[in-house]
Formats: sequence, C-alpha cells, structure tokens
Amino acid sequence: MEAWELALAAVGSFAAGYLGSMLGLVLGTLRLPLFVWLAGSPLAAAGTNIAVSAASAASGSARHARDGRVDWRVVAWMAPPSVLGAVLGALLADDVSERLLQALIAVTLLWSGVDLALRPVRPRARERLKLWPAVAGGFGIGALGGAIGVILGTLRMPTLLRGVGMDVKRAAGTNLVVGFLLGVAGFATHAGSLGVEWELLAAGLAGGLPGGWLGARATGRFREDTLRLALGAVLVLVGCAFAAQATL
Repeated sequence: MEAWELALAAVGSFAAGYLGSMLGLVLGTLRLPLFVWLAGSPLAAAGTNIAVSAASAASGSARHARDGRVDWRVVAWMAPPSVLGAVLGALLADDVSERLLQALIAVTLLWSGVDLALRPVRPRARERLKLWPAVAGGFGIGALGGAIGVILGTLRMPTLLRGVGMDVKRAAGTNLVVGFLLGVAGFATHAGSLGVEWELLAAGLAGGLPGGWLGARATGRFREDTLRLALGAVLVLVGCAFAAQATL
C-alpha cells in the first residue's frame, strides 16, 4: 500500500477511536467503508476492521477502568449473553434478510438518537441498577450484530442508559469493555475466513490505540448533558448509514 493510504488509515482510525471511546462506542461501522476502499477487498477489510476495533476498544477500556468508569458487575451480566447472541446470529444469518435487519437497526438508532438529543437532558441514573435489561438486551443486540457482522455498541448504549439505569460516563466505560470482548470473539471466529490486510492493520493500530486511550480520557472532561447530546448525534449518524445500506 502507498504511504498516503496508510496515513489515511491511521488518521481515520484515530478519529473513530477517539470519538468512539469518548462516547463508549467502538464505531467500527464508520471505519469499515474507509478500510474497504483502501484494502480493495470487503472480506479483508472486515477482518482488519474487527482487529482494529478490538484493539481500540481495549485501549479505551483500560483508560475507563483506570478512571473508575466501568461497572464490572454489569459487564459480567451483559458480556456472556452478548457473545452467545453474536454466535447464534452469525449461524442464522443466511436465514434472515440482511436488509430487514439493517432497517430495524436504523429505526432503533434514529429513535434512540433523537430521544437522547431532544429529550430534556437530566441524569436519571438509578442507585440499584436493573440487570435483566443487560442480559436480554445484550443477547438480542449481539444476535443482530452477529447476523450482519458488526459489534453494535450504538444499540447497547441506549440499553445501558434507559434500561439498566446507568449514567453516561459509567455506561461509556462499561459498554466499551463489552464491545472489546465481542471484538475479540468476532476476530477469533472470523479472522481465518475473512483474512487480514497486515499493513492496513498496522496503520489502523497506530491510530486506533492512542485514539481510544485519549478519547476515554476526554470522557471525564465533559458534562453529562454534553455527552448525551453528542451520543444522540452519533446514533443518528450511524442510523442514517444503516438506513442507506438497507435501501441500496
């Protein structure tokens, strides 16, 4: 690959890692089109993107954990059903319309994004968190993501906020840890069949690792309402991307 292509991959990975870690998202969906264009192969781009997503999420997760923004109890309840759902979704992917799944994801993301951005922004965290939404939501979202090959932290985040009752900052750290575990499982499952573009992976890691760490550090600098508005805007953006894919 040309030097400018590797530089572009690094910059794109840094931006996705920074914004994603700040909001508790992996945002591999936004990075994937860039990798497809640079790699020239959707399969190699997908395998490489999963690896960069997992690494960026690991970097951001480490910083969130260091700053006390990870609820390990919620992780323990949410991660296993998420991984199980992703595996089952991948196995059943051929039996379900991908466009239908993308349309369902788009509607959910758009509604959640508008809801977060427009509803009066007030902290609504519960002292006693509800764990069953973490289990049920983790499994269902994992199955959807597994069927179309994405981690879907953008759907888990509203579940943690509205269903479980977490504040935005702890939800961001918790969601990123779950996304990291899903990324590792997805890469281990699909790397052999998807393939990896190693030069692109190195460039992605060069940008994604520092981006994830610095983005997670930035989470503590913003007010709760600012993070909610930013998260709402990103959900709408990703929702529009899924809607576009569903109509093509």
